[in-house]
Amino acid sequence: MTLTEIQRALESLEAKPLKSLGQNFLHDQNIARWIVSQGDIQPGDHVVEIGPGLGALSRLIRERCERLTLLEKDAAMARWLRESMQLPGVELFHGDALDFDLRNLYGNGPVKVIGNLPYYISSPLIAKFASALSPASILVLMLQHEVAERMGATIGTPESGAMTVCTQRRWKVRYLRKVPASCFFPAPKVASAVVIMERKPASEVPPCDEELFESLVRGGFSQRRKQLKNLLPQARENWSEICRTLDLPETCRAEDLSLKQWVDFARILGGREAQRGQEMFDIVDESDRVMGQLPREEVHVNNLRHRAVHMLLFNKAGEIFLQKRSMWKDKNPFVWDSSAAGHVDTGETYEQAAVRELREEIGATTSLTSLGKLPNSPQTGWEFIEVFFGQSEGPFSLDRLEVETGAFFPIDQVEAWTRQSPRDFSSVFLLVLELWRKAGGTSLLQS
Repeated sequence: MTLTEIQRALESLEAKPLKSLGQNFLHDQNIARWIVSQGDIQPGDHVVEIGPGLGALSRLIRERCERLTLLEKDAAMARWLRESMQLPGVELFHGDALDFDLRNLYGNGPVKVIGNLPYYISSPLIAKFASALSPASILVLMLQHEVAERMGATIGTPESGAMTVCTQRRWKVRYLRKVPASCFFPAPKVASAVVIMERKPASEVPPCDEELFESLVRGGFSQRRKQLKNLLPQARENWSEICRTLDLPETCRAEDLSLKQWVDFARILGGREAQRGQEMFDIVDESDRVMGQLPREEVHVNNLRHRAVHMLLFNKAGEIFLQKRSMWKDKNPFVWDSSAAGHVDTGETYEQAAVRELREEIGATTSLTSLGKLPNSPQTGWEFIEVFFGQSEGPFSLDRLEVETGAFFPIDQVEAWTRQSPRDFSSVFLLVLELWRKAGGTSLLQS
């Protein structure tokens, strides 16, 4: 939109830009087109625009994709968008983007986020839409210039901070360009800049306990002039040994650590590693009779028959809890799966394994009922699988080396999602869901 068009629109709405919402409307059309082009938007993409305002970017985005979700907090702007963006595939949510339910974004194709973020809440918005639960693959964001510089800074330099380290562990962040205040109406008192965030592939994200990692980073940068040993009491007892392992002086400060050193720090304190194939499994014959025991890796490499369990947990509303498998899992990484799942260890029964895996993966304890058994096949990875279901409201404590994230979803949404995007799910979960349907589905929860 041109400056004249913006002023006329505001006049027709009898509205003024609200400082409380950080409203500064972009009127430079060349920059608007350039911002949209950075998202590499494809026809099948689902684009989410945060703070569309009067739609300076919205129409340009909609020309490139089939589905656009607009998140607008201001009532006057929402009213304008409802009238001016009555196009197929455009959905408007009137409300605070911080309150938007990310579960609504699943099942409608790849998600990309574009936004001119209000400066006063840019950090929590970035944290939300770059979180483990967010399905976004790319974020193109207009930010306050200082925030953009900090996000794109090189880790280990004075310009970097806790947000830099926490974000760059999972995302490639690039500072793209500065946008002068004169490109906005009204002109903000500070310059803006555009950054792009692209999700890293699993091969570039070393495994560690994410919660512990972020706790260490935020604690370390809480008073960046102080030495780390005075800010991280959980590491004080073994500080000398930790510093030797990380090749750091004992007087180091937060900005002295590289991303790898922060990750290694978390791994030292966490004391756990992602799966490495050393667990022992019972191998079984075609009748599920135990024939011997072998390590996990050998069982999987040679496609030997073995045993596993899957558990489905429902809340009182009838929603199903799904977990997204960790990107470091040796089978089916980074796809959605049953509430919990795992192998039956040597000497365990299916029921014992179900209770253990539920506790270990998501920290849940509840009574379980057997739903039935899936025969071994190439689709199950040559596993005999017993399926259990139960009820729990959570909250759950996820094992972050095993589980990326998790959430309750309405079962109707899951059904539609699996039909539209079956690749988002493990092949076994699709079989488990079919078994659930054949056994009676939601009627089982009422019995």
